[in-house]
Amino acid sequence: MQVALLGGTGDIGEGLALRLARDTDHEVVVGSRETEKAADAAAAYEATLADHGIETTVGAAENPEAAAGADIVVLAVPAYHLADTVEAVADDLSGVLVSPAVGLQGDEAGLHYNPPGVGSVTALAAQAAPDGVPVVGAYHNLAAGRPGDLDADPDRDAPVLGVFGSEDEVVGVENVREFDRTLGELGVEREIYVYEGANHAFANPSGESFRPNDTRDAWSKTLEFLDGAIRS
Repeated sequence: MQVALLGGTGDIGEGLALRLARDTDHEVVVGSRETEKAADAAAAYEATLADHGIETTVGAAENPEAAAGADIVVLAVPAYHLADTVEAVADDLSGVLVSPAVGLQGDEAGLHYNPPGVGSVTALAAQAAPDGVPVVGAYHNLAAGRPGDLDADPDRDAPVLGVFGSEDEVVGVENVREFDRTLGELGVEREIYVYEGANHAFANPSGESFRPNDTRDAWSKTLEFLDGAIRS
């Protein structure tokens, strides 16, 4: 399987490239708007892997060439570059498109969730992607720099909370059920809630899908979940 990391020269791209090259037999290709920048990053990743006893090759190319023929295409770019990146490679996409980005905005009080008008960054990717290209949101819980530290152990047993709407066509309720089943098979402690009649981003008060009663209930469950997870 070939995995292309578009914008793979940044923190999340580095971490995914190193982990995929070390822990799988997938072909990894680093993409960038500039071939030279991609090649420099790929060489640096190969050197890091060699320092850890792993001799392997990491490919490099401009984003369209990296995307062409890849089975998985990861948009390892900030949310504000996502749509432009998808449009630049649209004619070359044939595999699954993966979006790790989350809309965040910082101010003096810290970071806040700041989704785009369509509801989420993944929905934005789906909107920009050509018809027929599957789009998946993933890796949202990864701190950008941590996967790049190959000496750090990422294996942690952590409970999972999932809150979804039954009418969410971006995620799909059957995918939620499969997600729940898979977590169960892996022995992961979890709480998965599906709100009947709710659509994607139903907790966003500025969106058309906002459902205040379900939102209040979901936040109550979230706070209870976090209280138990943090205290344990």
